[in-house]
Parts: sequence; C-alpha cells; structure tokens
Amino acid sequence: MSRTLLINGQWRAAVNGATLPVLNPAYGREMGRIAVATPTEIDAAVQSAAAAFPRWAAASGRERARIMHKAMDIFRTQYLDEAARLLTQENGKPLNDSIKECSYTADVIDFYADESRRITGSHFAGDLGATHSFVWKQPVGVVAAIIPWNFPVDLLAWKLGPGLAAGCTFVVKPSEEASFAALKLIQAFLDAGLPDGVINVVTGAGAVGAQLVQHPDVQKIAFTGSVATGIRIGEQAARQMKRVTLELGGSAPCIVCEDADLDAAVNGALRRAFSHTGQICISVNRIFVHERLFDAYAERFAAAARALHVTPDGLKEPNADMGPMINEAGAAKTRQHVEDAVAHGARLLAGGDAPSGEEYDAGGYFYNATVLTDVTPDMLVMCEETFGPVAPIAPFSTLEQAIALANGTPYGLASYVYTADLNSAFYLARSLRSGGVGINVNDITDIRGPFGGMHMSGIGRELGEPGLDAYLETKHIRMGYKLPGG
Repeated sequence: MSRTLLINGQWRAAVNGATLPVLNPAYGREMGRIAVATPTEIDAAVQSAAAAFPRWAAASGRERARIMHKAMDIFRTQYLDEAARLLTQENGKPLNDSIKECSYTADVIDFYADESRRITGSHFAGDLGATHSFVWKQPVGVVAAIIPWNFPVDLLAWKLGPGLAAGCTFVVKPSEEASFAALKLIQAFLDAGLPDGVINVVTGAGAVGAQLVQHPDVQKIAFTGSVATGIRIGEQAARQMKRVTLELGGSAPCIVCEDADLDAAVNGALRRAFSHTGQICISVNRIFVHERLFDAYAERFAAAARALHVTPDGLKEPNADMGPMINEAGAAKTRQHVEDAVAHGARLLAGGDAPSGEEYDAGGYFYNATVLTDVTPDMLVMCEETFGPVAPIAPFSTLEQAIALANGTPYGLASYVYTADLNSAFYLARSLRSGGVGINVNDITDIRGPFGGMHMSGIGRELGEPGLDAYLETKHIRMGYKLPGG
C-alpha cells in the first residue's frame, strides 16, 4: 500500500523507497504504509499541476461538472464502502460515522459540480466617457490542499469541490495518520476521466507539507489543522503573497438558557461534545447553563455521558457512540486537561479514565466520556482546546455573563445556543464572536452556508458561495469605445 504518490495521473512509490506506518488507533498496530515524498517528487507534483492548469481552467463548466458528477457516481458505487472501512481502521470512528462522512463527501462534490456552471461575472457602463467595464472570475491556479486526520475524506472534498469547479488544479497532502480513505476518493476522479495532473498527491509527514507550502508555483494553500501549524503557513504565505484558507482550532461554547428545552439541550450537546471522541474542531468544549437549570442539566448530562459506549473496534460495532482517540499524544493531552481541572477543584461527574476490560488492552488509545463541574476559566479545559471527550459545565446568571464566558478564549469557530426565546436567540447570535452559531441545533455546517472562524480559529471560509469564491480571482476589464459620429 506504499504506492501513495500520484504524479501526472500515475500512482507510484517514493523514489528512495521511504515509507511511514499508518496505525489503527484501536490497537496501536500498523495497518499499512505510505510513501514519503522527496523534494524532487514534490516539485514534480507541483509542475504536473501547473502544466494541467491551462487546460482545466479553459474547460467549460459543463465539462467540469460532468467529470465531477461521474466521479461521485463511481465513488458511491465502487469505493464508498471500502473507503469507510479504511477510514474506521485508520481513524477510529465507528463504521456508521465513517459511512456518513463518505456519503456527505460525495454530496459536497456534487454540489460544487453544479456550481461550476454558475460562475458568472458582471458588467456595467462607465460613468466617465464612452467606457464599459467587465468583471471576470478566473481560477486562482495551483492549490496545495493539506488535509487533517479527523475528517480526511470530507475535508478534502471541501477543498477539491470548489477548487475543481473553479478550474484550479491540486497537489493534495493527506495526513500521515489517515491517508488511505482519501486516496479512494481521488481514485474515483481518475476513473471518471479527470485529465492527468489536475489532482496530484504527495504523502509523508509535516516536512512534506512545509515544502509544498514554500513552493513558488503554488498560488493558494487550503489548510485544515492546528493553530500552530496554521500560523506557520500563514507567515510563509504572506512572504510569498499567496492566497490562503486556514481552518484552525476551536473551543466551542454551548449556552443553555433558562427557557431551553432540557431534553434537546442535553442530547444536542452530548452528541456534539463526544462524537468522534471529541476530536472535531466544532465539538462542544464548554457548556454554560443558567443557574436555575444547572443542577438538573448537569445530572442528566452526566448520566447520559456515563451510558455512552466506547467500542474497541468500530468495524465490529458500527453503531457505537465513540471509538479510540487518534494517538497516544491526543489521549495524553486529554488526561492532562482532566487532571489539571481536578487538581484545581473541579468535580468529576463522569469518566476521567479509560474504559476497562481486556478488549481495550490491545494497545489502543481510549478515553471515556468525561463530565466536569465546579470549573473555573483558568483551567486548561476552559481556556484551551482539549480535542478529546471532555465536557466541563459551568453556571451563569445573566446573558451578558454567558456571552463574556463564551467569548473568553482566543478561538471563534462555532457556538451553540439553546433557548425558546426569539429575542435571546438573536441577541446571542449577534454577540457571540464565532464564525457560526447554532440555535437549538448542534451542527453549524450546511453545504450552502459558509464555514470558518474568527480570531485564532482561522482565515477565510469554506462551503457555500464563499467557499467557491476562495478559489477565484476577480479581474476588472475596462474598455473604451467610440460613439457613432465620435
């Protein structure tokens, strides 16, 4: 499985034979190996994308849409099940969650295939003499797409979909911890007749991505990942004046108002806090509950968390609530955050440990759904992104206090509100400093709406019309002409 480099339409191994292991996090065992691209191969991939760009950019929206739709027909019928199984093995999420991710991936590509036929400009008459202006939208060029491990197929589609529709070409760098499912998606494009070089793949560790970012023939970088890496990419891109879309970390608050539907607020936050073992950038990280509901909410939420099932194998238990964490580093950070909170006075209502039993002792990275109360803003779980299955709950008395607590981190990706009062809903939606706000829902994503963060949560937007615009340059053409008799 080490033939994971795709250059000008051909899969190949690294020229020097270098590989990296990909581990199954449920067992800590190798499930395959990926090639480690050399600088020469990275350059070849970029040059392949650059050579393919003029032809793909000149293709009609109808032709681009035809290939994209055909690719998704192939993906759904030939590769989706295999990709989902690979995703569970390399990523840890239960199989049904993997199937859901792969299915949504195809929907995203199909959405942007249709949008490729709706890319239009504008025009207007000049107001100084006989002139007329045209505004064209044209593709940016070669894009470096750097993909994370937590949604390696879906978040690839968020970049490929609008970029291919716009007429851009790609060099994709999947996560070294979860590459194989994403490669199945790319194979579907090749099977559909995508011209050679439109999508290229370079695999390996972070150094591969860094070389790709610095390449002078890459015009745009689309990255989803950590804040620290995003900052480094942003600095490098600024030195070369490259376009960037950076979707970084989050510490999403959930505000439960006094008039909230308690069942909806418990169930919604529970799913959003612990889905994919809390390893989602829009996971609920902090829950703020009105003081009159606090005791009842905390008790019910903790009871529900204790009832969640952590599967030792997401293929065997596809309906499980949670699987393993991606690696030991993630599990260690989660333990550190919980231990810090307890040491500073937090009360543990659920979890705080790994599940017990010999089925969990095969070397995997497991942690139970954890609920904390008596938390304070200075605890790590309240001011940093845990990226694990931990939900601290704190009370508030006024909306102003809830807003201050919710906005009290450097992040601003997602926020959630549960309330039955329309006035409170609008007030909170306007006041919360995040790129998306969910009112009585626990998911802010919709293909048609923009997704992205404020502050340290990133730059730019994905999905919706803004997601397509991120791959287009706007050009103004001003033309003079002669009037009759002039």
